[in-house]
Amino acid sequence: MKESEPTEKCAICDKTVALSESVPVSALRKSIHSLVKHKFPHTKESDHICLACYETLRSQIMLRELKKNERNLSKMEKEVLAKLESRELISTNTEDVIEKNPSFGDQLADKIAAFGGSWTFILTFMGILVVWITINSVALLGKHFDPYPFILLNLVLSCVAAMQAPVIMMSQNRQEAKDRIRSEHDYMVNLKAEIEIRALHEKMDHLLRSQMHTLMEYQDAQLELLQKISKKT
Repeated sequence: MKESEPTEKCAICDKTVALSESVPVSALRKSIHSLVKHKFPHTKESDHICLACYETLRSQIMLRELKKNERNLSKMEKEVLAKLESRELISTNTEDVIEKNPSFGDQLADKIAAFGGSWTFILTFMGILVVWITINSVALLGKHFDPYPFILLNLVLSCVAAMQAPVIMMSQNRQEAKDRIRSEHDYMVNLKAEIEIRALHEKMDHLLRSQMHTLMEYQDAQLELLQKISKKT
């Protein structure tokens, strides 16, 4: 706070703050103004409240709005209200949270699942099958290490399928966990955005009402001036 900057004393916490960091009671929107008058009846329209108290009151208003349907708030909703009160950002890079300290098994499962679902794996495996069947059909060098009906090949394919299926399921479980984190983060951001938009609407309505009141006063003054001019003429 600059020394030359005017200050005001908060009517709620009695803390002295800069004028730019305070809000006059008369400028509060209707919902917060009613709450201030209810909880602190000693406040006057000319008093000021600091931004910290303003955010606390706004969070209480939002809490009351969220509890209108008579249900307990979830952990995410409580976190959103806490972020609103502390004026912190909710938007974060979910990839940093998801990929934070992954285990070796998780990394291995993702790599195996990514390789198993690629054209490289498909073409390589098809090449191996063709070579295997060709060697045992043509009897290269006069030897059949897996003669028809290729029982050893069937065993190998069964083992690959038996090992690949749980690895793919592990990777899918990780993907589901990632999607859940993303959806929770999106819900928190959308909830905060909705609350902020509602607050902006209330502020705009308050400003419009205030401007209309000021315009009406100007109009009355102009009418009085016109009446005086008409009487003189």
